[in-house]
Amino acid sequence: MSQINFILFALFMVFGLWMFFHVVYSRYLFIRLGRKEQGRKDFYARFKLILSNVVFQKKLLKDRKSGAMHVVMFYGFIILQFGAVELILKGLIKGYELPFGDAHKYFSLVQELTSFFVFLAVSYAFYRRYIEKLRRLKRGLKAGFVLIFLSLLMMSVLFSLAFEQLCLSKPPSMYAPISSMIVLAFSNLSQPMAAGLFFLTWWSHLIILLAFAIYVPQSKHAHLIFAPFNVWFKKLEPPGKLSAIDFEDETKDEFGTGKIEDFTQTQLIDLYACVECGRCTSMCPASGTGKQLNPMELIVKMRDHLTDKGSAITSRTPWMPSFMPPKSTGSALPNVHDATDEVAATNEYAGGITKIDQLIGDVITEQELWACTTCRNCEDQCPVMNEHVDKIIDMRRYLVLTEGKVPAEAQRALNNIERQGNPWGMNRRDRAIWVEGLHGEYKVPIVQETDDFEYLFWVGSMGSYDNRSMKITQSFIKIMSKAGVKFAILGTEEKNSGDTARRIGNEFLFQQLAQENIVLFQSYGVKKIVTCDPHAFNTFKHEYPDFGLQAEIYHHSELLAKWIQDGRIKPTQTLNERITFHDSCYLGRYNEIYDVPRDVLKAIPGVEILEMKRSGCDSMCCGAGGGMMWMEEHEGSRMNVARAEQALEVNPTVIASACPYCLTMIGDGLKSKEAEQKVKSKDIAEILAEVI
Repeated sequence: MSQINFILFALFMVFGLWMFFHVVYSRYLFIRLGRKEQGRKDFYARFKLILSNVVFQKKLLKDRKSGAMHVVMFYGFIILQFGAVELILKGLIKGYELPFGDAHKYFSLVQELTSFFVFLAVSYAFYRRYIEKLRRLKRGLKAGFVLIFLSLLMMSVLFSLAFEQLCLSKPPSMYAPISSMIVLAFSNLSQPMAAGLFFLTWWSHLIILLAFAIYVPQSKHAHLIFAPFNVWFKKLEPPGKLSAIDFEDETKDEFGTGKIEDFTQTQLIDLYACVECGRCTSMCPASGTGKQLNPMELIVKMRDHLTDKGSAITSRTPWMPSFMPPKSTGSALPNVHDATDEVAATNEYAGGITKIDQLIGDVITEQELWACTTCRNCEDQCPVMNEHVDKIIDMRRYLVLTEGKVPAEAQRALNNIERQGNPWGMNRRDRAIWVEGLHGEYKVPIVQETDDFEYLFWVGSMGSYDNRSMKITQSFIKIMSKAGVKFAILGTEEKNSGDTARRIGNEFLFQQLAQENIVLFQSYGVKKIVTCDPHAFNTFKHEYPDFGLQAEIYHHSELLAKWIQDGRIKPTQTLNERITFHDSCYLGRYNEIYDVPRDVLKAIPGVEILEMKRSGCDSMCCGAGGGMMWMEEHEGSRMNVARAEQALEVNPTVIASACPYCLTMIGDGLKSKEAEQKVKSKDIAEILAEVI
């Protein structure tokens, strides 16, 4: 290489690397704007997360087609880094080869085959995005940039190797199969012409490589840098566990998150780790039924907002700023940004205008926040372990606690919980009225009257007041009595668990209820609690301990399965039913209890279990979580109807569940489909009680 070429090479490398690190450092500074957290401990557990989800791509492979494609590109790029070093040195030193001795021929074979398979993977990615038009994937120029970069990189590698063979008069080799085929196509070239083409393809490869390096941290492919950190810093607490607000901190004059910099630094890493693969959105019940909420766009819009605001605060203007169209109504416009408007945005920055939108209202609409059912399907699907729900709840908290903005239906439920201890506002004294439905057949002890009990049965608001859910409560009482279990209830002393208040965003009311309930539990010496409500189960098990609860928490499905296994309950009657089981979000994705309810059903003679297309960890939410039970769906179609339709596809006679909320929602969905006469919606406790 001539001296001029070497100088140009050095200048390009220095400039390209400087720009790359400049952009990455800018993003690092933007993340640093967030709140600091206590150090994340447990090195061994985090190392296992990196191993399973970065090295072995476990979550990515949940979707086998795109997962396999990504694995080829991921490992292909790692392997090709050695070849990239050799190729660059080939341009500087004629005929250079890495010092692998006789093994170099195998190195060359691996490099060429890897380049070829990466090219095939990129081609398949292009097909899925632009020809098959997979619904969850974005299309447009920006989405195609990286695919074009990768294709050109692979082609420039193979053509550079081929033209080098011609320059050096190397014969075709079985250890260089792809470049050798290219050599045969250009065999008539003279050596000077081949040298010129090598010079051209080598420089093309270098420029494309540096351009790619500069573009990556400014695009969705920043996940290559930030995703491993996101996986490492993932919360190791139980899935979906919410942080508590310290209301005694006198320095706080706002509660919740109303500004992007109010999120924690680990929450902000999420934003740059996003792959924009759309898996979250494809499984979101709100998005799937026509609501404004789109989990992927929520993260993307917050990322763009962080980049805009971060650049203004740190005076590091991004080279590729996002653009939010002008707003006349104070609420964000459609979720998808228009890439053609980036020119206008760039001009805006060039003119020194740095108008920053408000996080809630301009960037994220209130309608998006109130559409979330907190089902965590988005988080469960995310290959880089982004956490969407806690961000939504943090912004809800700001609306509720700082701005006093709550949908009317939700505010009514909150007021009723505060006054009467239940969302309907029904009289506290009627909380145990369901006992009358047992007609004196089974004794229901109350803790005030006995201390001879093993389990406190937390009935919950649904099981206490909702006529349909009362049947679950009564069935479970029947089963416990026949199993010889010592239990008691709180009766009129029972209040709401606070789950609804917390998910809606009223953290103050939740903490008040939690502290009152814990004091009550402690006063009666409660050691074990069982409930039919997965929401209360999750709240007691994972969130009450932050406020001092020390007790064993059980969902009724766990005890039913245990008592059957121990022989305390024996299903004796045959039940000829085709049953499909609907997985509750707070039992499944929050607590990973999938098989236990099915084990209960399998123990019943004659039952045929049918699985819906979306079951287990992929189960669709019924639409009741996150306080949505008490709010109307004002956009799109109804989630419970969509779930009922999925259940009806497998032609069951019974749709079983293990949650009073799910039971109600699916029952209403069946009524909407006029199928309630042919298909019944029942809790597993009701089904079991019929056959013992």
